[in-house]
Amino acid sequence: MIVLADVLSPDEVARVRDGVAVAPFRDGRATAGPAARRVKDNEQARGDDPGVQALAGLVREALERHPVFTPLVRPARWSRLMFSRYSGGQQYGLHTDDAGMRDEHGGPLRTDLSFTLFLQDPEAYDGGALLIDGLDGEREFRPAAGSAVVYQTGQLHRVTPVTRGERLACVGWIQSVVRRPDQRELLFDLERVALSLPPGESRLLLDKSLGNLLRMWMD
Repeated sequence: MIVLADVLSPDEVARVRDGVAVAPFRDGRATAGPAARRVKDNEQARGDDPGVQALAGLVREALERHPVFTPLVRPARWSRLMFSRYSGGQQYGLHTDDAGMRDEHGGPLRTDLSFTLFLQDPEAYDGGALLIDGLDGEREFRPAAGSAVVYQTGQLHRVTPVTRGERLACVGWIQSVVRRPDQRELLFDLERVALSLPPGESRLLLDKSLGNLLRMWMD
């Protein structure tokens, strides 16, 4: 689990919020699996709306240019990104996301990683925390607007009831080119070390090792 700050600039956050404000919404249970549908209570922007698709493209581009996101996640395929809205006591009970979904082109997607990108500052609403269950218990996330929480898709998680204001977020799922999380973490750590080295033999050898590990582990 990691929080990426400033994925969207304040101007981009405002642009997305303005676009979502005029987007058509529907019952969020329409896009949930059978088990999650029983505990899901929110609204979701219609993914077939051209304006919503344009906003999803903006969010994806912002994630792809973030300096940490791509070396951490190493995306191979993306789901369609979805915009969710909670208000008036709405919540999403404890659940785990489906292991398999459809990618943006309708093909099969193995869900390795999930993200929630927050579009409202925490002062704008009460409740609406993303709670993720880990080995050390539940961790709570209510970061600033424009920040994203990235986590392993198989983890149990929930969204607490929104008791004041409105919680807006963009969520999505990714299939990584590297299936195993321990291998992704090792590659991420080594790449950070490589970037800290000056040009020279040590940097070249580390780059060579990173490339060879990717060849071994890429799907």
